[in-house]
Amino acid sequence: MFFTRLRRHAKWMFVFLALIFAGGFVVFGVGANNAGTGIGDILQGDGAGGNGVVSVSDARERVRESPNDASAQRELATALETDGQNDEAIKTLNAYLKLRPKDQDALRELAGLYLTKGNGFQGEAQNAQVRAGYLTAGSTFSEPLKLGTQGATLGEDPITTAVTTEANESINAAITKAQEAYTEAVTTYEKLVAVAPRDPQVQLELAQTAEQVRDFPKAIAAYKRFIVLAPDDPSAEIVKTQITQLQAALQPAASG
Repeated sequence: MFFTRLRRHAKWMFVFLALIFAGGFVVFGVGANNAGTGIGDILQGDGAGGNGVVSVSDARERVRESPNDASAQRELATALETDGQNDEAIKTLNAYLKLRPKDQDALRELAGLYLTKGNGFQGEAQNAQVRAGYLTAGSTFSEPLKLGTQGATLGEDPITTAVTTEANESINAAITKAQEAYTEAVTTYEKLVAVAPRDPQVQLELAQTAEQVRDFPKAIAAYKRFIVLAPDDPSAEIVKTQITQLQAALQPAASG
């Protein structure tokens, strides 16, 4: 059937999708609407909405007049986020951070935008998977139709082959873009850690994001740092369990 064939041609894609959709930032409350988590506030639009936000056109004009004015860049980033132009907001925040590299709020906001971008692409991958299944439903055979007793077949259904190829390409492209966005989020959190090395929440957010892209060594290191900084935190025992699981995942499979 279609999904059997798709899994055979793009098995790693499904593994990645399963990990992403089954994981997320729920276990430790990162990304939830908790005060101080950063990601949750950003995804809910904090700092990018509300009354008094300047228009995008006015903010652009200010940047054109004073491209090295950090406050102008920050104002434009906020206006772009309010207007839903997140890709350009990312570019503008990066420009702002070149001028104000230690702005923790801006770094957190940028990481949140990268995460949102990655989530959008992973959604595209899932939609491509579902769409392909819908288009081929009822039009494919579980095995090629056999002719006579010599084992000859009619070959694969051309409709299925075409849709499978298109789906593989769409899923591959979307997952690649999602990985790139999540990797940028990890890089941004590393910059935030450098600015706020003793903030346990930042370590937790870095660990979760690194785990999202399956960079387990980096995730383990950040989780361990979190334990050092916040040994009495309610999440500490869960984090310790997570460290153990990730360390086990890094061990080579037992032979035999």
